[in-house]
Amino acid sequence: MKVWIDQDLCTGDGLCEEIAPAVFTLLDDGLAYVKEGDEIRNDPGGSAGLADVPQDLEDAVTEAAEECPGECIFIEREKSEVKAGAAGAKPGAAPVPPRR
Repeated sequence: MKVWIDQDLCTGDGLCEEIAPAVFTLLDDGLAYVKEGDEIRNDPGGSAGLADVPQDLEDAVTEAAEECPGECIFIEREKSEVKAGAAGAKPGAAPVPPRR
């Protein structure tokens, strides 16, 4: 799984950082960015900020995307990660809709 943030949509709420601090951080500009290890992907504007998500953090990253008020967290899954037979399941980037 890979994740990136569209800073144009980010509200700076910080829920992502609260849920998965090992993957998300807020910088001085008040926007969220992804990080991979100690490296912050602070090149805003799309998938150039793509970061690999450790397997043990995938659930937390998914939760962060679901809870994000700006719907700015995009998750990309490899074909092998998409469950076989899942209706409409396709690899690629798509925001995870918030839970209602």
